[in-house]
Amino acid sequence: MVSFTYNLNSDVVEVQASDWNGLERVFINGSLVSRKLNFGPRSEHLVKHKDGHSYRFQLLLDPQTQELTCRIYRRELLVTSLKQGKEHLLRTRRYLQHSLSFACVAILYLMWLNV
Repeated sequence: MVSFTYNLNSDVVEVQASDWNGLERVFINGSLVSRKLNFGPRSEHLVKHKDGHSYRFQLLLDPQTQELTCRIYRRELLVTSLKQGKEHLLRTRRYLQHSLSFACVAILYLMWLNV
């Protein structure tokens, strides 16, 4: 799971994207405002905020560097561009692999105890 967090005026915006199941979610102040499934290298979320402004959240994956970019637009003007590189993605995958390995070993051990 890749997560981008940004303080936008008085709001905290978080964009989450899973490289495993394709689920993308956008939160403003902890409330889910958009979600979708995406398996492509580009995605957009359009959100109408309570302040009346329209926000656009773009997720872009560079196929050469595996760098994920999150761009936040307010009224079609770029507010910020946040990036996470391949190292973060590899670290996340490694953590998930270790967690799954541990869970499998624990299940096998519990099954062995019950025999």
